[in-house]
Amino acid sequence: MKRLLAAGAVTLVVAAIGLSVGAVSLSVPEVLAALADPSAPGALIVRDLRLPRVLLGFLLGGTLAVSGASLQALLRNPLADPYLLGLSGGAGLGAVVAIAAHLPMAWGVPAAAFVGAVGAVGLVYHLGRTSSGRLDPRVLLLAGVVTSGFATAIMSALMVLSDAVELRNAFLWLLGGLGRASWQSLGLFLLWIPIPLVLLFTAARSLDLLALGEETASYLGTEVEQMKRRVIVSTALLTAAAVATAGMIGFVGLVVPHAVRRVMGPLHGRLLPFAFAIGGALLVAADAVARVVVRPIELPVGVVTALVGVPVFAILLRRESR
Repeated sequence: MKRLLAAGAVTLVVAAIGLSVGAVSLSVPEVLAALADPSAPGALIVRDLRLPRVLLGFLLGGTLAVSGASLQALLRNPLADPYLLGLSGGAGLGAVVAIAAHLPMAWGVPAAAFVGAVGAVGLVYHLGRTSSGRLDPRVLLLAGVVTSGFATAIMSALMVLSDAVELRNAFLWLLGGLGRASWQSLGLFLLWIPIPLVLLFTAARSLDLLALGEETASYLGTEVEQMKRRVIVSTALLTAAAVATAGMIGFVGLVVPHAVRRVMGPLHGRLLPFAFAIGGALLVAADAVARVVVRPIELPVGVVTALVGVPVFAILLRRESR
């Protein structure tokens, strides 16, 4: 209960910071007044710009953290996350193709991002299987890096060659950012994520068993292949929705599960909800830093998460090589 209250307190503090900072700084009392009274000074900024941005950032960070924790259990690899395994790259490529083809932003870009994420994870799984049909975690990680690099190369070529006006600013979008957050984008994101999140949360017990190994999970009654498909499709859908909404934000799904696992333990019934809360708080905090560190210029939030995630990834990689 204490840990739950602590997570709630951290979330509220970070949300207050996210609503306060920006090109125009507001005090916490001014933020509260703007939330309570639509005619208060700063109400337009808080209600129409910062509140949907904070809510979207929280949901995005939470979904990426849950996806990372689920993939780490499925692959039994602490280095797994949607960004490193190529899901983000595949989703980004699908989204860029959709933009270049002038598909509708409301449904065409998320749908293409989902197809790209599924295609990327399918390629990674194919490359990561040994001759006996089992997944090699080390080869899988390398396959994800290669797939992500290949997708990035194609995206760069499309952005140079395409005449789609929207692709002119795609470089900043691919680095990840919440600058385009609105109530509309928040609503669209909420349409995509409930079902895959429920599928992952309700698979917590099976993820505990999968983390022990496929043979153990099968012996204890888990339908291993069915659970693999469930986790893959769910994480691909969540990643696709995140990339289509805010671009490629890396390392949240890598860092947060490790931090939460140290406090809450390995059982996913507790790990996933807390990872969602802490992942959301982390992304909101990173976005607040991105808005003020070189003000009035706004950094892509993916740059901030990478500055945190890359050192952590290096430490984890070092530990895995021992």
